[in-house]
Amino acid sequence: QSLAAIGQGFGALPEAAEWPGLNEYDPAALIHAIHPGPLARPDTPEAYRAHFRLLRQALAAWMAGQTQPAGMPSWADFSAGVAAALDHVRASHLGDVLLVSSGGPIATAVQQVLGAPAEAMVELNMRIRNSACTEFEFTPRRHALLCFNHVPHLHHPERRHWETWA
Repeated sequence: QSLAAIGQGFGALPEAAEWPGLNEYDPAALIHAIHPGPLARPDTPEAYRAHFRLLRQALAAWMAGQTQPAGMPSWADFSAGVAAALDHVRASHLGDVLLVSSGGPIATAVQQVLGAPAEAMVELNMRIRNSACTEFEFTPRRHALLCFNHVPHLHHPERRHWETWA
């Protein structure tokens, strides 16, 4: 969906390839792994805060290997999938590459490129704004972070209300 919207904005894009290592984690499965009972859909500020507290706890448990949410890879496999996508770009491409993904893989990529502890992914993930751009520079030997969570396409006053995040 995001790639289609980008294509509408820019016109024709080169042929796209799917890369499973950039698939998002399943937040409902994560939360269910630590809170198996039913939960009401958050509809108040306190309910949203409670939801994201649970998600943070679930991410921490998953990353520590304390839970294995149904239908999801282990944290090690998820993280390795993101690393493989970055390695593929670095080894196989010259020039600009557009990767379209979601908050979990983007936060994991940033955490990996910065050499930060795995737990930093949670904080990065909770700050990502919808439709934000993250830019990396790469050479055959390494990646570097140029910008994170940038939304220049929303800086017009008529589009400010489009900006959303957790």
